[in-house]
Amino acid sequence: MPRHDELPLSSRYLTALPVFNEARHVAGVLDEVLRFTSDVLVVDDGSTDGTSEVLAARSDVRVIRHEINRGYGAALITAFTETLTGGWAGLVTIDCDGQHQPQLIPAFIQAAGSPEQEADIISGSRYLETPPRSASVPFDRRRINETVTGELNQRLGLRLTDAFCGFKAYTRRALESLHITEQGYAMPLELWVQAAAAGLRVKELPVPLIYLDEARSFGGALDDATTRLDYYRCVIDQAEAAVAAKDPE
Repeated sequence: MPRHDELPLSSRYLTALPVFNEARHVAGVLDEVLRFTSDVLVVDDGSTDGTSEVLAARSDVRVIRHEINRGYGAALITAFTETLTGGWAGLVTIDCDGQHQPQLIPAFIQAAGSPEQEADIISGSRYLETPPRSASVPFDRRRINETVTGELNQRLGLRLTDAFCGFKAYTRRALESLHITEQGYAMPLELWVQAAAAGLRVKELPVPLIYLDEARSFGGALDDATTRLDYYRCVIDQAEAAVAAKDPE
């Protein structure tokens, strides 16, 4: 059987990492990612902490840089566009903060590319299996995740256990069906609304529950849990309204 990097481009998955100010983690994460795939894109979303210099010194990954910080969703929109214009079979997304395990990349690619799975989006879940008791989850993050995941399931008829995990694999069909505009942290919520409307098939894969920086900031007002939850609900409402406007009954 040929290695992944020996397959034609149309049969291979690009792996993309959205990065913003990850100078502490980026080199080590990329070294580990490259053990499992050679097709790597880094979207540097306007980093100012030395991340850009670390990336500039590497020749083993492709880097696209946003000159200013545009947001987590904007970085993923860039990755989606590069995948579609580049002729890839699909896309794996993995965060660069050390909370995801790159050794799972082949499993995500296999699940997305397997006819038996019949899935268009493979989404990581930190709660699909019972997390270890030692796992430390910031209370407000777990509460908001549970609340938003439950509301999405009720509103969209999904069966998610983790609405926010950034570890995902998308088939080309899925990417062609999505037209994401949300540039911030709530991008996954617009994604789920559009995925449900398009009838995309979703499967979750368990991933470890790891928090390396419990005090990590969302930035500005979003560090307030109530404000963040209101923002998430607003994005869901807007996404549903946009879908309804495109396809009125």
